[in-house]
Amino acid sequence: MTLKLYDTATRTVRDFVPLVDDKVSIYHCGLTVQASPHLGHIRKEVVFDVLRRWLDHKGFDVTVVANVTDIDDKILAKSAEAGVDWFTHAYRFERELHDAYSALGCLPPSYEPRATGHIPEMIELTQALIERGHAYAAPDGSGDVYFDVKSWPRYGELSGQKVDEMEPAADADPRGKRDPRDFALWKGHKPGEPDTASWPSPWGRGRPGWHLECSAMSGKYLGDTFDIHGGGVDLRFPHHENELAQSAAAGRGFARYWMHNAWVTMAGEKMSKSLGNTALVSEVTSTYDPRAVRFFLLAPHYRSTIEFSPADDDTRGSLAEAEKAIERIDGFVRRAAEQLPDDRPAPGDIEEYRAFEQAMDDDLGTPGAVAALFDAIRAGNQALADGDTGRAGRLAAAVDAMLAVFGLHPDAPEWASGQGRSDLTPVVDGLVHAMLEQRAAARAAKDWATADAIRDTLAGLGLTITDTPTGPRWSLEKR
Repeated sequence: MTLKLYDTATRTVRDFVPLVDDKVSIYHCGLTVQASPHLGHIRKEVVFDVLRRWLDHKGFDVTVVANVTDIDDKILAKSAEAGVDWFTHAYRFERELHDAYSALGCLPPSYEPRATGHIPEMIELTQALIERGHAYAAPDGSGDVYFDVKSWPRYGELSGQKVDEMEPAADADPRGKRDPRDFALWKGHKPGEPDTASWPSPWGRGRPGWHLECSAMSGKYLGDTFDIHGGGVDLRFPHHENELAQSAAAGRGFARYWMHNAWVTMAGEKMSKSLGNTALVSEVTSTYDPRAVRFFLLAPHYRSTIEFSPADDDTRGSLAEAEKAIERIDGFVRRAAEQLPDDRPAPGDIEEYRAFEQAMDDDLGTPGAVAALFDAIRAGNQALADGDTGRAGRLAAAVDAMLAVFGLHPDAPEWASGQGRSDLTPVVDGLVHAMLEQRAAARAAKDWATADAIRDTLAGLGLTITDTPTGPRWSLEKR
């Protein structure tokens, strides 16, 4: 089956053919680490984590580069408000970003470059654009360097806009610009800004513009041309438009496919730090099962908007339903582990597995893939009830494969590790089994009072005990 992806640049669903037969290169824009990450940010991480896992499942060698923007106007402003060095502020929220990755089971990127570590590459790209006639140093002595949008006839091709219909660029003082829509490649150092937030350049001390950063870093690690560039739909313009313009104007092929995920909204508005309508990942995952939050973010199609609002009963129900979905998944995985051997057959010609693959190959159709997953779980439970261990084994293998692609398998290392937190499951498991052994000994001695007391103690703690052919199993009831 051929993977088809919706390419934002052509606005069509296209067959995905990688640049190199067995290798796929992906660059997606990471966070500007100015504040704590919210669900709107982390949806992009989950979407591209699922894409990566699916490409890996299909046999590709996948390289993922996701940058960290650790120097930016907002970082300087917010660090000044907080009374801390800008790099201290940025590093604090970079760590929170990594915690959010871990909390939702996202695999780390192959490489995660910081903008401040790639100033030479940014200066080199700016110089190339000046030499080609697509950039100029501001004549006002500010040290600013701008991309000349009128010099590049293709400008606007990604977002489908015409230059004359665009709003002026808002990333620098317009006084030194030839055209108000020209955007900053390099920003001269300004009075009052920390000296540490500037680097020497041919145009004087300064720092890179946001758009320049990603072009320089993607080119360094993935080459002049790579397979997929992605991010949230809000980055399509101006950020990705500007990246494409400056990279192509410098003679680089740049991205062959563009992918953009839709927003997470609250009360119909884009989730945004500036609007103050955010749901922090750390807060949501402390209230809901982190795997359920991941399921909530991946189950809708990546190009459809997800509405999240704690004040809305339906939205709370969505996360509650996600937790119920995780319970159904875990129930089947647990029953399969109890009743089937570890050495299971391949899924083979399982109808539900074929449906899953077809859905995922159709522009990462996770809604259809989720339906196929639960069809397989339903059929697997029936096969176990019928004692058809052969079919149950193939269905269990199919479910395992689907959960691996979704990043939801309960036994995967990213969840077994406790998502960056201290994991007490082995300790609790040992204590519960010690109590179960005491209960078994009491029953063998016909000491029913003691056996009942142990059972009641475990039940009072919210534990459900199930007797199986291989011994008792415990699970924690949701409260």
